[in-house]
This record gives sequence, structure tokens and C-alpha cells, in this order.
Amino acid sequence: MAARSGNGGQSRRSALWRRRGGDAPRLAALLVLATAALTVPLTAIADNHDRDAYVESSLLANARRNPSALFRVIVQGDDGADTASVAGEVTSRLDDNGTSGDRLTGRFASITGVAATLTGKQVLELAGDGSIEAITRDVRMAPAATTEEQPTLSPATWLEETGIVATIPATLFSRSAPPAIAIVDSGVEPRALYERRLVAQVNLTQLSPNSAGDGRGHGTFVAGLAASAAPSARLISLDVMDDAGKAMTSDVIAAADWILANKERYRIRVANFSLHAARPSSFRTDPLNRAVERLWNGGVVVVASAGNYRTGAGPSGVPLSPANDPFVITVGAADLGLRPGGADDFNAPWSAYGRTSDGFLKPELGAPGRKLLGLAPAASTMALEHPERVVGGLMRMSGTSFAAPIVAGAAAQLSIAHPDWTPDDVKGALMVTARPAQLADRYSLGAGLIDARAAIRVTRPPNPNRALLRFLIDDPAGGPVPVFDAASWDSASRSDASWDSASWADASWADASRADVSWADASWADASWADASWTDASWAD
Repeated sequence: MAARSGNGGQSRRSALWRRRGGDAPRLAALLVLATAALTVPLTAIADNHDRDAYVESSLLANARRNPSALFRVIVQGDDGADTASVAGEVTSRLDDNGTSGDRLTGRFASITGVAATLTGKQVLELAGDGSIEAITRDVRMAPAATTEEQPTLSPATWLEETGIVATIPATLFSRSAPPAIAIVDSGVEPRALYERRLVAQVNLTQLSPNSAGDGRGHGTFVAGLAASAAPSARLISLDVMDDAGKAMTSDVIAAADWILANKERYRIRVANFSLHAARPSSFRTDPLNRAVERLWNGGVVVVASAGNYRTGAGPSGVPLSPANDPFVITVGAADLGLRPGGADDFNAPWSAYGRTSDGFLKPELGAPGRKLLGLAPAASTMALEHPERVVGGLMRMSGTSFAAPIVAGAAAQLSIAHPDWTPDDVKGALMVTARPAQLADRYSLGAGLIDARAAIRVTRPPNPNRALLRFLIDDPAGGPVPVFDAASWDSASRSDASWDSASWADASWADASRADVSWADASWADASWADASWTDASWAD
């Protein structure tokens, strides 16, 4: 197996599209696929060039310097391998080494791989094993939440501004059983708003202390927003965070495993991940990216928060998983103004946006995420750390963490109205109907703020992931869900700068120059999506 290299400073092209503003007719919804050369610095995630498997550069360097030190890692198998064979490769080295503390700590189903604590020597040995694809750190993850000043809007305003109020006609509720939204977070404390709809609670965190229910409070806040956005959806709590709001990547992947195994039993159609990793990564090798892609290709809409790490002017980039995955819906936080219709809405100043390490523009959508009121247990650490934010049993918070579940709820609503829609369909309908936030930084909220009322009227949604579909292949390990062929994508994107140019067969690119468009000044007004089909009701009202 040849060594894999990262972007190495080479250019990547990307896809993002947007609806035309102004008084365009209802059948002339704008769809744009913007591709632009971009040099991406990847020193933090550059692949090694002298080993067969991908190993994060910092992990590789530390393993060489400290061969007897212990490292928490996730080991992924090569194409055709299964988790059992990867576990066998890892345990064979554990037995031979004899170092106390080295151990196999978990096996996964959503990816072909295992979690383990290995010595530096074992990491180096596995890196040269032809059956190993990648070795990455089992890093800590954090929720994408922050705190803000006194809210200027009533708690119900975001429901009106996103078109979620009265989104689903009553006649549609009988078409199928209510879907479930999986909340991958710090747990959920049953509350009156959704207690009867909380159908499962699963504790998966390795970290402590981790109180019963929701010791952090973050998951309860997220669940309350999702429940409000989707009044008929059921909720499932997958607790991956401790009381301090920290999680391990391996526990989040274990949550993806659980969703994959139980999605039919509970009708899980949406999974919300309001958290992000601590280290940059490429979706080609990151194990959490692969896990959420398996969910997506298995029929579960994955919604991820963009992150709150932007500082200063301009884009921050979105290099952290799972938000950096091109398949999933990544959500940025909007600050709602006081005028209805979004005329004075803008992006929250800390909401991350820009390129991923692989060159994809993120986020795809924006949703209210600033100055929100929500539920939080009174004894949770989030409430105790910020007693000044507790107002009458509710808490006021901000963050992309809280924008994401609003989109997750809207996605659940769409799955009720259109039970045959795929995750790609849901993503396309939400993006093509998003309304621009006129005061937002360019690309900071993706296609714009969600309009669930407009999205539900779409009858033939475009597919924003279409360029990626040709890289989906049958699972070499024999699983029922197709997997992304990262090596083929990497080769195609390097050899053909317009690898995604044919992704929208009906889009007009007559005056779009793909060779020299800069993402910073690209025009979004030149492509038309002629066959997006709408109902007779106007989507613009």
C-alpha cells in the first residue's frame, strides 16, 4: 500500500450553492456550485510519507521521541478489512509488548476500526502494517456553546423567523410514524416539554464525573430546541460528555454505532452533533468523519454545529470534525435582528465559517444561535457556572451548538412530510429555500437562514452532494451501506480542478470561469436551476 500524502499545499475545489435573491419567479430558484482554487496549509494534519498508514504528524513525531509512552488512538483498517481483523492486529502487539496500560478499549461498527491505548513503539509498528489504513489520536471533543448578553428577542421569535411555526399540515401527520432525533451530547434530563417523547437514554461516556441524566446541561438545552422545532418528533439521548462538557472521539463514534444499529427500531432519521474535535483533520482519514458518513449513507440526516472559534474579521476555516465533512449539514449561528424577514440578521461574530482542510466551503446553512432561551437542569454545571444566565427556570445561551438542533428539528419535519426523501434531498430542500441574511459576511451562513415553511413545499429537491456520489462504492468489508472512496476522490480532485463541474446536469454555467474564480470574490448570480419543482404555493412569501 503506497504512502498517502495530505494536500501538501495543493489547491482544492469546492461546492456550495445558493438561491437567487430579488423577485425571481418561483421556478427560477438559484443553484450555484462554486469551485475555487485554494491553497490550504496542512502542517497540523500532514500525512507521514515514510509509513504505509496515515498517521497524524504530531502523533508520529511523539511516538518516535517517546516509544514507551502511552497514546490513546483510533486504529482504522484498510479497504476490505473488518473490525475483528483490526482488533487482532492491535491485540497481537499488546500481547508481545507487555507494557502495563496498553489495551484495546473499544470496537466500532460505523467504521472499520478500534480504540486502543498504545505505546509509541506499537503505533510505529502498526503504521507499517499493510492492513492498517490510519492511526489518529482519540482526542477530546467539546460542545460548541458560549454565553451572551441579555436577549433582545422573545423566545418564540426564532420559530417564526425560521418558518417552523405551523410547518407541517395536520393532514400529513398520519402518513408515517413520528421520526426520532438522536441527540449526541451530554445527556438529556426529562422535562415537561418533551418527557413523553424521550424514548431512549444511553450512557456512552468513558469520562467522569458523569451525573445521571444531564450533569452538564448542554444536551438538555439542545434537546429542548430540537423538540420545539419538531413538535411531533421523538428524542433519543446519547450521553457522550462528562459534567465538564468533554467527550472522547471514540465515545462519539460509539454513539454513531448505536444509531446505526437502532435506527430502524426507533425510526431515527436525524442525528444532531453539537460538538467538535480539538484538532484539525481531513475527512479522508478522520474516523469520526467516516462514522457520520456511514450514518448519512445509511439514511440518517446528520446535522453538525460549525463551532464558535472564529475571532476577528474574515473566515476562520472549519477544519474540525464532524463539521468539516462535505456530506453532512453544517450549521452556523445567526444573530436575529428586530425586523422580520431577515433584513437585519447577521452572522454571530464567533460563528466559524470558511474552508475545511480539504477545501469545502462550510457551513451550508445558518439558523438562530445567539441570545436563545432554553431548558437546563438547575443543578447542571452549565447553570451553576453562569447563574446570571438563569431566568425563571430557563437559561440564555448562544452558540452554533444551539443553531444546529433548530435545523435538526426542521429536518425531522421534512422527513414527516416527505418520508421517501434521502438525507441528500433534505439537505437540498433546506439549502435551495434558504433566505439570505443581508448583513451577514459572505459565506458565513452558507446558503442562508433556513426557511422550513418554504422547504416543505419543494417537491423535487436538488442534490448538493451529487458531485461526491460517484466516489461512493460498495463496502469492501461487505457491509450494506456504501462507503466513500477517499483515495479515488483525492486522485480526481488533484488531477482535475473541475472534478465537480458536472455535478449539476441542469445548471447553466455559460459564463462561469472555473479556472480562475476566487472564493473570496466569486459571483453567486450566474447559474440557474431550471428544473427545481415547487408546489403552486409561492415559496417566497
